[in-house]
Amino acid sequence: MENRVRNSKSEPGGKGPFAVLSRWLKLEGVLDDTLPARFTPYALFITVMGIIYIGNRHFSDRMIRKIDNMEAEVEDLRADFTTLKSEYMFASKQSEVARKVKKVGLQETRIPPYKIVVKEDEYKRRID
Repeated sequence: MENRVRNSKSEPGGKGPFAVLSRWLKLEGVLDDTLPARFTPYALFITVMGIIYIGNRHFSDRMIRKIDNMEAEVEDLRADFTTLKSEYMFASKQSEVARKVKKVGLQETRIPPYKIVVKEDEYKRRID
């Protein structure tokens, strides 16, 4: 076996995905002169943080729109509730109930109610 000197300027990076990307973008000369390798992690960190920031912004905009829609729906439901409550209160008035049951043949009594008083000893005799 004899030692051979490899030519390092043949294909940049070999056969890996970054080598293919480097050949496709033709950045071998650009990055050597302008962007030192020691700044690459910082550039990647800033890029990732930018992507996260943009994604967070889209998420918050979507949530704000959803909250606005829910607030409008709550207002509609509150208005429906108030309307139904007032209709129920009107329908349960004594005069309205009397008017509705008059169709069935029932009528409102004119004699006021009276209280039935049972003495305690009368109550005990009935239980025994």
